Amino acid sequence: MTPDLTAVLLSRIQFAFTVSFHIIFPAFTIGLAAWLCVLEGLSQKTGLPVYRRLFEFWLKIFGVAFGLGVVSGIVMAFQFGSNWSELSRRSGPIQGPLLAYESFTAFAMEASFFGVLMFGRHRVPPLMYLGSAIMVALGTNLSSFWILVNNSWMQVPTGFTITADGIFVPTDWRSIILNNVVFVRVSHMILAAYVTTSFCVAATGAWHLLRGMHKAEARVMLRMGLGLAAVLVPIQLIFGHLVGDYVVKHQPSKIAAIEGRWHDEQPAGEVLFAWPDETTETNRFEIRLPAPIGSLIDSSSLTSKEIGIKSIPLEDRPPIAITFFAFRIMVGIGMLMLVLAWAGAFFAWTSGLEDRRRMLWPIFLSFPLGFLATLTGWITAEVGRQPWTIFGHLRTTEAATPTLQSAEVVISLLVFCSVYALIFVFGTIYIYRLLRAGPGAVALSPIGSPNPKRPMSVRGDTA
Repeated sequence: MTPDLTAVLLSRIQFAFTVSFHIIFPAFTIGLAAWLCVLEGLSQKTGLPVYRRLFEFWLKIFGVAFGLGVVSGIVMAFQFGSNWSELSRRSGPIQGPLLAYESFTAFAMEASFFGVLMFGRHRVPPLMYLGSAIMVALGTNLSSFWILVNNSWMQVPTGFTITADGIFVPTDWRSIILNNVVFVRVSHMILAAYVTTSFCVAATGAWHLLRGMHKAEARVMLRMGLGLAAVLVPIQLIFGHLVGDYVVKHQPSKIAAIEGRWHDEQPAGEVLFAWPDETTETNRFEIRLPAPIGSLIDSSSLTSKEIGIKSIPLEDRPPIAITFFAFRIMVGIGMLMLVLAWAGAFFAWTSGLEDRRRMLWPIFLSFPLGFLATLTGWITAEVGRQPWTIFGHLRTTEAATPTLQSAEVVISLLVFCSVYALIFVFGTIYIYRLLRAGPGAVALSPIGSPNPKRPMSVRGDTA
């Protein structure tokens, strides 16, 4: 039975909406869990109250973001059965175990030890408490690993055979889990999360310095956030290039759309900006660099032949404009973050950034950059993969539930949008209030003693 094409399109919009909403929270909590480990470690090593206050402050924010991520992630699992049952039926022998590993190992570890962080401060020894923070961070990274293994298999399928009735059966789990594509994509995603958190922490520090509040904590957040970003952003750009290498090798239709290259070129130039016109199969307002710069970027060669969109069959082409612009927005944001991180870190560690309000403002306003870069990166990867769900083997139209009707998806789409919007608004407002209040004073006492009462004051400007 052929699925309703309108229902397929609406299902794609629904899944894109829910996954875009969900990715915001893991992109924040993965790095935030590692930040909490650093703060707790510094607190125990130095005994300085400033690190303890920052830990308690960011732990509350982590708790809210973690809860929102769990709620938004549960819905996506149901969509595999309701909207994409053919994908589940045919790829279940591979995707089912991978998603189960994420739940039974990573999520279970993260949730269990998060309970210790929330309620065990005065009930467990200091090293066990620090160990719990490390296990939460490990759980968030392990969760990303399994999700990226699953997605990478859909991008570049390996280690399987297809039965006569179209079922994907695993033949080599090592090839599925430990291939080079998984390595570069997992690293790229985790680095993206760490960079996102770094800018959020630095932006929060800049915000409080601009308001003249919590200066000791703000200086720590600003310096550590910018310092980490200054190191990680260049590494992230390197791994981004490595991700591009696998796209060139395994997904010629995606790289052609990313580059906005309509004709085969040997050697190739590089289109910096254009307006791809899929009707006329040309670029409008094109600004490009001459050959062999495109070949050098794509294939690390001065003479390589690079494929053009016209060499891809029409039915196998992804949406060109979305892929083209999403990639450039991602790269543009990455370069902006590099400039901000290096300039901010230089002033923060040399001449006192807290007195340079003209520099504090762009750092404060940089807090959404990591989220936007992550979202546009996923748009590039997922839209560029179309029209395939499992690249080269299962089309999106074949993966949808055959009996799905447009009216059913319209109803579920409206419900999801309404519920997610409600959750997002209230969650964002609550996190904003926590961030605005800042690190409160924490009554410190020996760990293991009864939990002290914490004063209501939100001040804490000295270390």
